[in-house]
Amino acid sequence: MPATEDTQRTVSALMMASRAFVGITARSLAGIDADVTLPQFRALMVLAMRGPQRPADISAELKVAPSTGTRMCDRLVRKQLLRRTRTPSDRRVVRLRLTPAGRELVEQVVRARREELTAIVAATAEHWGPPVTAALQAFAEASGELPEQDWWLGWADGEESEIAV
Repeated sequence: MPATEDTQRTVSALMMASRAFVGITARSLAGIDADVTLPQFRALMVLAMRGPQRPADISAELKVAPSTGTRMCDRLVRKQLLRRTRTPSDRRVVRLRLTPAGRELVEQVVRARREELTAIVAATAEHWGPPVTAALQAFAEASGELPEQDWWLGWADGEESEIAV
């Protein structure tokens, strides 16, 4: 089914907006002077949103080869932003979780992104109304994103029930 002209314009606008969002994230990350790449930050965000995960789960979420995901997570462990843990019930299963430093980094970047987005929305206030907000929410939901208030909810830290490795 060929795309209509309206669909093509919408996709073009979303492509520009996605580049803008990546730029905002890159600036936010650079602003905290962290030695973390955008793909590494995406891995941290997966853990912030979903709680402890196996390296294979993170690789699948990021759509990278398992070996690539493992190397990325190894670097984040060395940077002390992630910690490996094992569950006492099955010591073969390794899960990755954010360290306090990893959580703080995510919170700083999200805070900086929010500040920049707030400034952009304020500068373009005449274009933001309930239909635009509803469309963006529907888009985010259709892409599998969690509402922001649900990020840190839905998973317990469970530090006491796992063993650091």
